Amino acid sequence: MDFKFGELFCGPGGLALGAKLARLKAGGQLYSIDHAWSTDYDKDTCATYRHNICPDNPKSVVCSDIRKLNFKKLKKISEIDALAFGFPCNDYSVVGEQRGMDGIYGPLYSFGVEALKFFQPKFFLAENVGGLRNANDGKSFDTILYELKQAGYVITPHLYKFEQYGVPQARHRIIIIGIRNDLKINFYVPAPTHTSPVTCRKVLENPPIPEDAPNNELTKQSQQVIERLKYIKPGENAFTAVMPDDLRLNVRGAKISQIYKRLDPNKPAYTITGSGGGGTHVYHWKENRALTNRERARLQTFPDSFIFSGSKESVRKQIGMAVPPLGTKIIFEAILKNFAGIDYPKIESNIKNSVYDSRINTYQMVLFEEQEEYVAC
Repeated sequence: MDFKFGELFCGPGGLALGAKLARLKAGGQLYSIDHAWSTDYDKDTCATYRHNICPDNPKSVVCSDIRKLNFKKLKKISEIDALAFGFPCNDYSVVGEQRGMDGIYGPLYSFGVEALKFFQPKFFLAENVGGLRNANDGKSFDTILYELKQAGYVITPHLYKFEQYGVPQARHRIIIIGIRNDLKINFYVPAPTHTSPVTCRKVLENPPIPEDAPNNELTKQSQQVIERLKYIKPGENAFTAVMPDDLRLNVRGAKISQIYKRLDPNKPAYTITGSGGGGTHVYHWKENRALTNRERARLQTFPDSFIFSGSKESVRKQIGMAVPPLGTKIIFEAILKNFAGIDYPKIESNIKNSVYDSRINTYQMVLFEEQEEYVAC
């Protein structure tokens, strides 16, 4: 069974690569997910996707603002059985104003809902930051879940901690799986695969990154930044390290923990983001420098053969905004196993559906206790 895969807000191809790698055989039949079409508004992102995911079918990647895109154009390219959309997280991230539905990007999830109604794929995967559940006092999350369900799908939302699935990075994301309700197939959250997390040292040093690897240019550090990093120990940041007054940051108010933060080589990396200025590049635990984009890509589980297009700044943003292919491969494999009727280790979702309250016309949620805060995409 081959599922034709369409993708909105496709990014550079993290979800697509995970889907492409998810294959299994059952009862003499191959279950796979193959690219049909994708769309994004950023030209560099689309170029990256074309080069790595569908080099033989470049026209299947449509570079367009989703608000101006006609779904009929995508349908002419191919019908689909599966849909993915990592809708923009800017208005849901805890680093920011959390405008949710009131922001510029918040309402864009609705294009995913409309695509489900238009294409009626057998299943979908929607992805966003953990902060989604708190935007607009939780009302945004309630609305999104309700509308996805009303589109005709049995939904399973879960807050995945990707370091529990072999990703060498503390990256926590809400992923919602929906299976069309007429198919009578249930999705179950796959159990974590790693009791001991993969460290950033292991991923960056074993094997070493070749000097001529693509997207591996060093960032030029100012002498002041180099001097500041000398005083910051592994795992520390600019606010927790002891350093001379002339090297301290003159910051009032909130002090973001990732500013000039060095990696701890014995732990997974902290979250790789799409930003890069103001000390947010992600810094090596020993060398007085920011990570290269190739190092950042490894922490996102992209293979060294995956080449990103665009300027160094554009590539940094693409990598930070992507979904780790290794983590999504495991989730897509679980979907295929459900369609194939194959059992696998599973856990209860940590986001529970409760009763539907018709009085306020919203799908209420009961969230298991989660104390951690989650950072921007």
